[in-house]
Amino acid sequence: MTARGEALPLIAIVGATGTGKSELSLDLAEALASRGHAAEIVNADAMQLYRGMDIGTAKLREPERRGIPHHLLDVLEPVEEASVARYQQVARATIEGILARGAVPIMVGGSGLYVSSVVYDFRFPGTDPEVRARLEAELEELGPGALHQRLRTIDAGSAEAIGPHNGRRLVRALEVVELTGTSVGGGLPSESALWRRTATIGLRLERAPLVERLDARVSRMWRSGLVGEVEALRPAGFGVTASRAIGYAQALLQLDGLLSEREAVERTAALTRRYARRQVGWFGRYRDTSWIAADDEARVGLATAAALALMP
Repeated sequence: MTARGEALPLIAIVGATGTGKSELSLDLAEALASRGHAAEIVNADAMQLYRGMDIGTAKLREPERRGIPHHLLDVLEPVEEASVARYQQVARATIEGILARGAVPIMVGGSGLYVSSVVYDFRFPGTDPEVRARLEAELEELGPGALHQRLRTIDAGSAEAIGPHNGRRLVRALEVVELTGTSVGGGLPSESALWRRTATIGLRLERAPLVERLDARVSRMWRSGLVGEVEALRPAGFGVTASRAIGYAQALLQLDGLLSEREAVERTAALTRRYARRQVGWFGRYRDTSWIAADDEARVGLATAAALALMP
């Protein structure tokens, strides 16, 4: 890595769904370029890793990327399973490559554990096949709600972050607690445990305008052809993770005749609002974050100032 690359920081843009993180990342990259700092963008949205899952993830299409290099988009097939531990390895290697080119890496996304796995010194515990098999059997028999209640009694932070519906992550959290006696992401390491120097920029919005944005976004997904996108992807198959993605799961139920379009849209909107609340809680714990109102007309200038503050 060049001396200049070692001196450059990682920039992380975080916040709830619908706050405009992708657009800010583009604006910030252009603002930095105008000041002599080339920038490249690294995706930290778990569902944007999937090839072909575009409409429901609000993935920027190639012409919308303004010629700025983007990384870790479309790297998995929907039938494959995403892994936070694997993402950490690939994302950090990607970031180191960007720095070696003398460019600034801008990581952007709302998947809290994925962002944290890179920004902080996260170490992923191993696994035990017997413990995992027993917990998966309990998930099959009792459902995710029962596992969520159990996790709440021993690690409320992780239970809140994961939510009551993600059975795979609930199994993993309970496995880690059983094997190590500690949580997996219920709390964040201290600021002294940063992976590298990082300027974290957070976008936030008051609840009422955020809900309005989220509901409009869900309606736009259906108008833009989400159901058709899901129908086209379905023959190749969806893995567990992709099939449970908000919007995609509901579109699948609509295709199966189990939900009407109105019911699918309403259910997706409700889940999106719930997910946004969890994102606000997760990222709200990040220390030394430069928080900017998503509707502030000066947001690009404020973000640029926060990034330049760590520049050599």
